[in-house]
Amino acid sequence: MAYVPGTVLIAALVAGCSAGTEGGASAGDSKPGTLTTSAAPPGKYLTLPEACRAIPLATLNDLLPGAAQLPEAQQDKVYEGTPARTFDTDRRVGCRWTSDSPDASRSIAIDFERVVSYDPAVSDDDRAREVYAKKEDAADLPASSLPSEDAGKESASPEGSPAGTAKDGAKSDGATAGKTDATPDTGTGPTGSATGDTDDAANGGTAGSDAENLQPRVLDTLGDSAFLDDLLTRAGSTAQHRTVSVVFRTSNVIVTIEYTAQPAVSTEVPDSKELQEKAQALGEKLVDRLSE
Repeated sequence: MAYVPGTVLIAALVAGCSAGTEGGASAGDSKPGTLTTSAAPPGKYLTLPEACRAIPLATLNDLLPGAAQLPEAQQDKVYEGTPARTFDTDRRVGCRWTSDSPDASRSIAIDFERVVSYDPAVSDDDRAREVYAKKEDAADLPASSLPSEDAGKESASPEGSPAGTAKDGAKSDGATAGKTDATPDTGTGPTGSATGDTDDAANGGTAGSDAENLQPRVLDTLGDSAFLDDLLTRAGSTAQHRTVSVVFRTSNVIVTIEYTAQPAVSTEVPDSKELQEKAQALGEKLVDRLSE
């Protein structure tokens, strides 16, 4: 009987220690003021289409008008396209098609980039926005083409509008000079392409306000974000070629289109309006292609 109280006391101590241990673990798992964060959601697209099959044959015929007149064996080679070299087809794929004819040479290239964020706090879409924004900044578009909401943010800065900075101010002046002076296009950048549109007017192209609509610019009807660049350059001493680039983002995929035309006649200037319209139409088809 003398040992009963001691037994009860030991049992009580063991129970107390057990209770204290459980309470300590509970308190450690739920630290006051600590929030549990969940990983950012993945992007909409987990795979990419096969680039060299992304453009329908009828569209290729329209983009490469000289291909239909080639011998059948050469047609097959043109339509097959040349895939871009890539180390991870789940992240990036591309393809290029080229057609040469007695009248002109044309090529179309597409690039699909699936952006993945390795930061659990940043979604794939947010990371893709950052990548796209860098591409748009690198294009150095005219200040007049920027979205009004961005212009409003920039006007609040001490410099005022983008033309207030030395870089953008020089570009804006260059674009204006291109419209009014009709100086030869040197192909040095987007401002050179704007001047090229004036050259088009002198060669029977579009002039006036329509020419302004053909300047490099932001596109508000393609994907989530998009812009168009138009560059006229010289190949060698005389030949001129024009490259229209359309870049757009849809969710976590960024697509780049490059459409190039080089006439056989050195004095002929590639039609900016035609190339831009066809490049934008292809962009719309690729948006649909991604959504399939």
